Amino acid sequence: MEKAINPLTPAGGSAKISMSVMSCGTTGTAYHRPTPPATAATCCMGGVLIERRRKNVKLGSLFDGSGGFPLAGILNGIEPVWASEIEPYPIAVTTARFPDMKHLGSITQINGGNVEPVDIITFGSPCQDLSVAGNQKGIEAGERSSLFFEAIRIIREMRETTNGAYPAYAVWENVPGAYSSHGGNDFRLVLEALARISEAEVSIPLPEKGKWQRAGEIVGDGWSIAWRTLDAQFWGVPQRRKRIYLVADF
Repeated sequence: MEKAINPLTPAGGSAKISMSVMSCGTTGTAYHRPTPPATAATCCMGGVLIERRRKNVKLGSLFDGSGGFPLAGILNGIEPVWASEIEPYPIAVTTARFPDMKHLGSITQINGGNVEPVDIITFGSPCQDLSVAGNQKGIEAGERSSLFFEAIRIIREMRETTNGAYPAYAVWENVPGAYSSHGGNDFRLVLEALARISEAEVSIPLPEKGKWQRAGEIVGDGWSIAWRTLDAQFWGVPQRRKRIYLVADF
């Protein structure tokens, strides 16, 4: 049947996206996300001890770098269990700082169905082919930025293996140049690739004049995506450093 998504807020208009919704069953062994008992967690920031109650939420980090997402996870009671990175120095840093986190090597060699399932997969895929400081070859043609689709593949593989139970969320970080690269089509491809993890036939249109708003959301049938541009100068860093932060809820 045809069903309309909520108005596409990034377009700044009232247009709606139409998409086909199919009902389908699953076969094989049921895979349910468990609800573990809450446990106490502590961390120390700036000399202040913070105690929280948390569930055992797990995180996997692709394009890990020096562990920004695992650190954010730990500070919010989330356990980073594995990471993918190929540069030796960042790996040395995260091995020392997160001794219990496994290192899986190159993203191109990972099968999402063969690694430990996690609730959240984070990834700041290479930005060189999207940045206004580069030539903006794009997310498809660019040799480095096209690695974005390796992360999508891994998420798909994990969800197929777990009958859609894991991951429940994906978090993507990148440069604001993604909004304008290839007339806005690269950011459209990002949204569409993430949306199609849950709904294979969905189509995400370009906004009016191809200009994406710096914050927005799209809500579909059983999934949603929201994004916002944040500037590091307002988060305790003495420089202007704007980045897109996007959360997909499957």
